[in-house]
Amino acid sequence: MRTSAPLLRVRDLSLTHAGSTHPSPADVSFDMHPGEVILVLGPSGSGKSTLALALNGLIPQSVPAEVKGTVEVRGRSTITTPVAELSTDIAMVFQDPDAQLVTGTVLDEVAFALENLLLPVDEVLARTEAALRRVALWDRRSWNPDRLSGGERQRLAIACALAMGSPLIVLDEPTANLDPQGIDDVYDALRDLIAAGDRAIVLVEHNLDAAMRFATRTIVLDRDGHLAFDGPIDEILRGHTDKLIAIGVWLPAATLAGRMLRERGILPEDVPLPLTPEELAGALAAAGSAVQRQAQIPPVGRHTEDSTDIRTSDRHPYQPVPEHAIVRARGLTVKRGAHEILHGIDLDIPAGSLTAIVGANGAGKTTLIQALAGVVPPPKRQVMIGDLDPGKASPRELAARIGFVFQNPEHQFIAHTVFDELAHGLRLRGTTDHEITERVGEMLTRFGLEKKADVHPFLLSGGEKRRLSVGTALITRPEVLALDEPTFGQDRARASELLRLLRDLQTEGTTVILVTHDLQLVADHTTHTVILAGGRVHAAGPTAELFATEGLFESAGLRLPPVHRALTPALRDLLTEAAH
Repeated sequence: MRTSAPLLRVRDLSLTHAGSTHPSPADVSFDMHPGEVILVLGPSGSGKSTLALALNGLIPQSVPAEVKGTVEVRGRSTITTPVAELSTDIAMVFQDPDAQLVTGTVLDEVAFALENLLLPVDEVLARTEAALRRVALWDRRSWNPDRLSGGERQRLAIACALAMGSPLIVLDEPTANLDPQGIDDVYDALRDLIAAGDRAIVLVEHNLDAAMRFATRTIVLDRDGHLAFDGPIDEILRGHTDKLIAIGVWLPAATLAGRMLRERGILPEDVPLPLTPEELAGALAAAGSAVQRQAQIPPVGRHTEDSTDIRTSDRHPYQPVPEHAIVRARGLTVKRGAHEILHGIDLDIPAGSLTAIVGANGAGKTTLIQALAGVVPPPKRQVMIGDLDPGKASPRELAARIGFVFQNPEHQFIAHTVFDELAHGLRLRGTTDHEITERVGEMLTRFGLEKKADVHPFLLSGGEKRRLSVGTALITRPEVLALDEPTFGQDRARASELLRLLRDLQTEGTTVILVTHDLQLVADHTTHTVILAGGRVHAAGPTAELFATEGLFESAGLRLPPVHRALTPALRDLLTEAAH
């Protein structure tokens, strides 16, 4: 029994955004004490980010919403206590780091809030340096944040929260833009922070493989925003797997793999479902001979029907295949100001492929996909999309050839309703009103946005914004579709649906190019992969071949998925076979 007062108290909380008819979250109550790490789970649109914003008073003080119930931090109401006063008790890391970066240098960004607290200069500098070193940004302290990659900006936002030293930290998808090493670094820093036992963390996160070693408790919201589960994380995830999947909640990769192997009769029913890769490996080892027999099954390849070689690196000499390539780059060099991001890239993307671009934070992934798509016009004659040069093409010519989905969905919204956002590209093409209504209706249904047709895009949840941005790129049926982190902010059901859609489009002949940090997604769904390192192509080729090359991803500063690292090659082949 706890005798101390809770650090955070939420009672009967319902939040309804302007323009919405139903609250989300709805009637939620819980307490939180120092030393706890609460993982908030739920499908897209269930109110996870809305709940996070209410914990520090931004809702309703900055973001208008109808509030029923109460939220108290250290006994102070977040409805009536000014946000500036609450900041000493609660720090926030937003889903989009650009929403909270305001100064001209990385150092000033971390020091800004500390200076506002009127702390001594020596303490400000000491805290700032410690936080920046913890997220590996100290060597870039003089940079303008605009020069940082998306993942680096996310790490900067986390450094700001660490430096504040607040007893409660709220993090909304803090690792969504980070490479695997960056994810480990962030969780190491947070683990150190919580170790003393006098702080608490609320974490909204889809990457459960990293969070499992950190979170102590989970709160699960259902599709209507009601509290479905609240309890120890291992108890909830092991005991309610089927219900969580039905709700649309992400589960750890090891848990999904264990569930699949249990269905195949490889893992006995009395073996607890694993929550970590180590538990999965242990369960498979304990299962003994059944696993060994199954492990002899030849692996089914990961979508390698088109084995066109697009490899280029010292390890894999470049072999051009222009007769099969729909997107080609030759000597592609891109600068941002005086800083060169991409250095003389030669690359061919096969027509009809589903190609992933991966690399550590700062490798140039977003710059490359934007240059290939003409979003940032490349130098003339360095990129070709079929017979179209993006360096010379008009926006309308580009839009007819390639659809693009930004890393931050808000960067591409221009209309006042979800319906009009989807209809915009069709109207530019002169599509009839009848066909617009039909095709927009199909897209609304496909992405679960039927009830949001008349809502302003900026009032959608993070996951809903992502689905809308993908829909706007797909609705004109381009022959090439480029997506920057398409599954960011998506619940399990929507992410799986999107990946199935991308596979269907690729099967029908659409060339799909995506940037992602999710190497498990890459291994399971893509035909080809491009690995970037330091603004250059480190290696590229059929995905299955690259994953079979020992040390290739590690040499580019990447870490293979946790399950992949924990299992032997034979057991990885078994999982691949079972998945198909």
